[in-house]
Amino acid sequence: MKRPSLFFVPSAALLAAFALVSCDTTPRERQEIVRQEARNLDSLVDRTASKLKTAGHRAARFDSVSRMRNRQPLDNASLATFSAELLGPYAAIDQLTPDTIEPAYKQFLQQVRQRRRTWTQRDWDYATAIYKSLNERLRVIRLDVKGRAELHIRALQTEFTALETSRDVKDLGAAVKE
Repeated sequence: MKRPSLFFVPSAALLAAFALVSCDTTPRERQEIVRQEARNLDSLVDRTASKLKTAGHRAARFDSVSRMRNRQPLDNASLATFSAELLGPYAAIDQLTPDTIEPAYKQFLQQVRQRRRTWTQRDWDYATAIYKSLNERLRVIRLDVKGRAELHIRALQTEFTALETSRDVKDLGAAVKE
């Protein structure tokens, strides 16, 4: 079986250096140029691998902290306060009707859009709990919700998921950069 060559894909710097000096150098000098460029490539690979390893460790730490935070139960008083702030007159989720579920989602997303930039991950946990409660209520009354309202609710659900995911990605990126 033939072994693959280490220099199967030479770097641009190696090609340029080799092309410039190949006519005016001896094979021994060219061999030294190749060795130097190989050392440079090895150094670059080592630095990149080190950076990737560090980023991986930081991402794992972020994931671990997130899991630990998610295991902690939400405070019911804080959840009620958050619900009142985000849903306003629609805070009594279990009393939402097919006619009031769509305005409740609108109110919720309007408040999320306004507040999201200042929220911590824990604030997002509370918003997600409220979102899940709205979704559970929608499941209960869904057969009585008009098609147009349900379609609009689905769009609002998608927007919330996108906002939440973008915050998670932003926080993960910040954690990896630290």
